[in-house]
Amino acid sequence: MTIVPYSQSPEDARPHFRNLRLLRDDMLNAGIPADSLKELSMGMSSDYQVAIEEGATVIRLGTALFAPRQGTGQDLKAGPWNS
Repeated sequence: MTIVPYSQSPEDARPHFRNLRLLRDDMLNAGIPADSLKELSMGMSSDYQVAIEEGATVIRLGTALFAPRQGTGQDLKAGPWNS
């Protein structure tokens, strides 16, 4: 599973998604059992299409389904994950 740094452009997520897929492929080629690596969870509402193109089998669509968060009193884009 990966969550990429926030960006206005979904394409900025592509290298992160590709790197995770390649890491998973390397692990499979090293003999790690495929049943322990069958899911590739990456992509959220803003970049899920790129994630699918890069091999995602699980995506997270909270904002697309439920609308953006409101009333938190916080700028969600300015969290510690975006420093």
